[in-house]
Amino acid sequence: MSSEAEPTGAAGQERRTILFEMIEEARRHVYEVAVRTPLVRLNAGDAPAEIYLKLENLQPIGSFKIRGAYNAVRLLARGEGGRGVWTVSAGNAAQGVALAARKAGLPCRVLVMDTAPATKLEAIRRLGAEIVKASFDECWQALGERRHPAMDGTFIHPFEDDEFIAGNASCALEILEDLPEVDAVVAAFGGGGLSCGIASALRARRPAAKVFAAEPETAAPLARSFEKGSAQKFPEWKASWVDGCGGKSVFPRMWALAHHLLAGSVVVTLEEARQAMKLVAEGNHVIAEGAGACAVAAALSGKCGRGKVAAIVSGGNIDLSLFG
Repeated sequence: MSSEAEPTGAAGQERRTILFEMIEEARRHVYEVAVRTPLVRLNAGDAPAEIYLKLENLQPIGSFKIRGAYNAVRLLARGEGGRGVWTVSAGNAAQGVALAARKAGLPCRVLVMDTAPATKLEAIRRLGAEIVKASFDECWQALGERRHPAMDGTFIHPFEDDEFIAGNASCALEILEDLPEVDAVVAAFGGGGLSCGIASALRARRPAAKVFAAEPETAAPLARSFEKGSAQKFPEWKASWVDGCGGKSVFPRMWALAHHLLAGSVVVTLEEARQAMKLVAEGNHVIAEGAGACAVAAALSGKCGRGKVAAIVSGGNIDLSLFG
């Protein structure tokens, strides 16, 4: 099973969807490596909404990426992974693919952005994957072209493919079980595999709920894409300590999902993300990396609505010195 391309909308843009049956099938298998994470109320007295935290930082690899990575590797056709698998990552997807590859008995190589923190690099090595470092530009180009001269084997795209997105979407089904009346969900947007997966599941089971993306001010191509009405690049991109989200562009295949599934992108400042990280640590004793903090900051802005809002703490893999 795979996504469907719907007829183009009024603006002539392709509308891509992820089949709900594929999401249900992914959920039946993700717990072979992932865990069902808790949804807890944010302890903040003056919040503009009833905010809940979906603690994906508690996954075995410290990130939601274990869901999509495992589902994608699991679905490789027999013999397809014979030469091993490889991926491109800022650190979290690499851990997910490395863990899935180890479980499947496959060798794994990862092209890792040179902005990845030491804690993520150490975790990748512990999982047995070979690391090749490259610049953000080189990695982003490899994601778009789906190839790199230093890599061979089967490429596992860390956000664009149906199987990866369907695995990520399993997290939305847990939210609906714990908070059936959820009004909105907000998740960091790097490539879009998490937010679009969640939106695909909610469109099928709670269409009244809105799904928002969160981006840092230094890397907000989705917000630019919504402004222009088409997939855009973000030439003002700057590297920051928010390394788990915020790409240089929105890929066309992801825009085919995002433009009709997401309610919009909430852009947060680095200071707002920092304050959200501090609030979550002090109020809920939770360590959130920059991407997860962006989602919490977006919820705290009030721009995701004032009802019941679930913010995805997408990961907790941050060097403690940087966190401090």
